[in-house]
Amino acid sequence: QVQLVESGGGLVQAGGSLRLSCAASGRTFSTYAMGWFRQAPGKERQFVAALRWSGGARSYTDSVRGRFTISGDNAKNTVYLQMNSLKPEDTAVYYCATGNYRSPPVVPALRVEYWGQGTQVTVSS
Repeated sequence: QVQLVESGGGLVQAGGSLRLSCAASGRTFSTYAMGWFRQAPGKERQFVAALRWSGGARSYTDSVRGRFTISGDNAKNTVYLQMNSLKPEDTAVYYCATGNYRSPPVVPALRVEYWGQGTQVTVSS
């Protein structure tokens, strides 16, 4: 049974930072990829970032590149999303996901097999 447990969401002012964590269990994650999606009210779920454990390839959506950084601790099966220079438009429920990495130009970069339960990120102006 694959489980993804997110933490680290919250309320922050514009320009601030948050770090999300996702602890995974239930499979050998070194052969897969992990990443983050987000969903704002009334909008479709959107790809944010992905990390392929093997080789360390990373992919970001254009709107967060340069502000967000995805990283991971393979030994802990944990992936992180460091979010800096947050904007009100970053407000959403952020979902951790795991699946297969897809190299550019294929988008999104993660073909999801499993989702976490989501964590709320709210950025006030």
